[in-house]
Amino acid sequence: MALSCERGNVIGVISHRRGLTESLVGVAGRVEKALGYDSLTGSVEPGDEVLMNTTAVRLGLGTGGYHFIMANLSTAGMTGLAPGRIMKLRYTPLQLQVEAAEERQPEAFGPEAGLSGMPVVCCSLHSQLPGVVFGARAAAGSELRLVYIMTDGAALPLTISRLVAWLEEDGLLSGTITAGQAFGGEVEAVNLYSALLAARLVLRAEVAVVAMGPGIVGTGSAWGTTALEQGEAVNAAHILGGQPVAVPRLSFADPRPRHRGLSHHTLTALGRVALTPATLVLPRLDGEKAAVLRYQLEESGLASRHLVVEEDGAPGLELLAESSVPVTTMGRGLEEEREFFLASTAAGQVAARLAREGRAVPTGA
Repeated sequence: MALSCERGNVIGVISHRRGLTESLVGVAGRVEKALGYDSLTGSVEPGDEVLMNTTAVRLGLGTGGYHFIMANLSTAGMTGLAPGRIMKLRYTPLQLQVEAAEERQPEAFGPEAGLSGMPVVCCSLHSQLPGVVFGARAAAGSELRLVYIMTDGAALPLTISRLVAWLEEDGLLSGTITAGQAFGGEVEAVNLYSALLAARLVLRAEVAVVAMGPGIVGTGSAWGTTALEQGEAVNAAHILGGQPVAVPRLSFADPRPRHRGLSHHTLTALGRVALTPATLVLPRLDGEKAAVLRYQLEESGLASRHLVVEEDGAPGLELLAESSVPVTTMGRGLEEEREFFLASTAAGQVAARLAREGRAVPTGA
């Protein structure tokens, strides 16, 4: 294990959004970018000396070229305590205090609490979130109460997500919840189960979307990826009396064979980790692409484990394409990865219809 820490001086502030400051920092004779989380280190201003974690940039990893500010050495730091006794980032130097929903409204989280059939869209990538949201809006309009639950499978601060910031600015989310060690949502929750209950009982969601933040961790192995949490989300939604709706990760543009058609991550998460059935939504495709998916479904056993439905995701995709939200997955946009985003919009459309019609089988099946 190794940690690269370097000092620098803030030259200027590039941008600021709720809880996150993007700065230019002079470090080792270079001008580089850094992100600071106000809830951890306080605000930073030009002229401040900061201590940064520079490990990921020095290794050339996918952080967008940002260092992360660990401390503002020019101030005394933050003082004072807020309500709540739950710690996130526990037992690290940056552990922070939050008030969890379970503390604020303990009566809502009793042993008999449940989701009352609420659809729960279970994703494996953060980039699936906007497609689900626009698909749901295409099917049910702007009045649908749709809540995003961010897990701790990738980035932990919600404010790192530009996608969430754009969706919030456009009024497309009815609330956000951060579960486990993730933090920064409108509501904080101790784990995924209580986050789902908070979505339904505290934020009055009609549909919840569960997805990790940016920065999935993956390897070439079947089990070495945080995407497997999709199967756990299916289980949690089922246990609490919700309707899990699974978004498949699929691609016909990814050059890696293991991600062609249905990704091996989807096959493992829904075929081995998910112990309960879900509505698995496929976009309506033609020709060879549809044949590839049918073969994978049968060979993997997913067709017998889950309720597989096809949905034309074009209405949601059109809304997404017309929006101001720039979307990519693995560096590829809507034109290159049409099927990937169609899968997300199709799942959003099905979930919204389930919420509004209260049906166990989608109309588009």
